[in-house]
Amino acid sequence: MDLNQVKQLLHQPRLIISGPCSAETREQIMGVGRALHATGRVHIFRAGIWKPRTRPGSFEGLGEKALPWLTELRQETGLPVTIEIARSQQVETALKYDIDFLWIGARTSVNPFSVQELADSLEGVQKPVFIKNPLNADIDLWTGAVERIRKSGIENIALIHRGFSRFGALKYRNEPLWSLVVEMRRRFPELPILCDPSHIAGNRNLLLEVSQKSLDLGYHGLMIETHPVPDEAWSDAQQQITPEQLVKLLDALSWRKEFTDKEEFNTALSELRSRIDAVDAEILELLAQRMRLADEIGENKKRNNITILQAKRWEEINERALAKCDTLNLSKRFIEDYFKAIHAESILHQNAVMNPKEDLEKNKRMI
Repeated sequence: MDLNQVKQLLHQPRLIISGPCSAETREQIMGVGRALHATGRVHIFRAGIWKPRTRPGSFEGLGEKALPWLTELRQETGLPVTIEIARSQQVETALKYDIDFLWIGARTSVNPFSVQELADSLEGVQKPVFIKNPLNADIDLWTGAVERIRKSGIENIALIHRGFSRFGALKYRNEPLWSLVVEMRRRFPELPILCDPSHIAGNRNLLLEVSQKSLDLGYHGLMIETHPVPDEAWSDAQQQITPEQLVKLLDALSWRKEFTDKEEFNTALSELRSRIDAVDAEILELLAQRMRLADEIGENKKRNNITILQAKRWEEINERALAKCDTLNLSKRFIEDYFKAIHAESILHQNAVMNPKEDLEKNKRMI
């Protein structure tokens, strides 16, 4: 594919990438690939060739043995193909078979050394690269991965949100943490972003819910794992669906538009946003008032030689706020995060009052 075709495909509305978690046999790849092509809904075929598994003993992919099957599928159907890369040797092998798109997985993007190794291998190569979020909920690691790949000269980059690993996660295999992705989109508004609901959900029954949430947030497309017989898949069987189920899922989704020319809608939206702006201004003024009170409390504590942190008082504030969640139609997680931020800022204000910079400098000189 030439660079213009690549750029057009990356910015394709409703971009769909699909294929099995792992390439298992030629028959599997050709069968599911033909079925996906026949749907007319899939733009890029994916398959795991090298599988970085959490624990040894799991199926870790067939490696180079499977790459001729992908090139055969591409030649027959015209579907571009994409695989995951994690090491420089894998980049060289992928280039040997002229793989159209490459993706960097979560277990690689979490490690700056690994990302830099890939960036060095890709220098001077104009292959488009998808970058999945790192396992850790660390947006700077994801940002750093984008920056490293960009510095290698790669112009066509897209992001893939596949969720974040969290011990004890109950509903999802990987927590979505949508707010982190919203911030990532703010940092890189020019980059297309896709959702990988298969890895977020870890369960085919949750694919529709997660996919719809991503589309409601304006994602550009989806990467969904498909398999001819999902329950017999060699890896991640529970999160894969058949090509027929993929079509049903895509048909059930509501694809949102970012803009509309309807005057009535735009007028109503403008009015509501103006009201939000006014409320936000009031909230900021109230927060400023609260911090001025925190300053006064700091002065009082300083005069009486009292510690800044009062754990019992913090527990009372938190419990009182959480008790109002249902009445105010606010989530407990939001209230907890909100008051943690207020409490942290209040401590900073009190600390600045009780330990002004001039006193700290004076103490340093005395030591």
